[in-house]
Amino acid sequence: MELTDLPNIGPVLAENLRKIGVETPEAFREMGAEEAFLRIRRSVDSGACLHQLGALAGAELGLPKAALPPERKAALKAFFQETKKKERES
Repeated sequence: MELTDLPNIGPVLAENLRKIGVETPEAFREMGAEEAFLRIRRSVDSGACLHQLGALAGAELGLPKAALPPERKAALKAFFQETKKKERES
């Protein structure tokens, strides 16, 4: 299975994952969506947004990002806002 076989993971996001050392869906799931997002934001794409975080979270669960439960979407939004706040403070 390739990274692009996961929901929400197209060629660009797959390449970003490879740039942070994630080569397989299994390695991605081990790392988790939030950690992958942080590494992409720090090393590859400083403009990585909430939509990308949602795409990663959906991929981790095997779901289109639109199918994420509302509680998960709210947690991702809070995580993203906290990440931005920490970046501003540093």
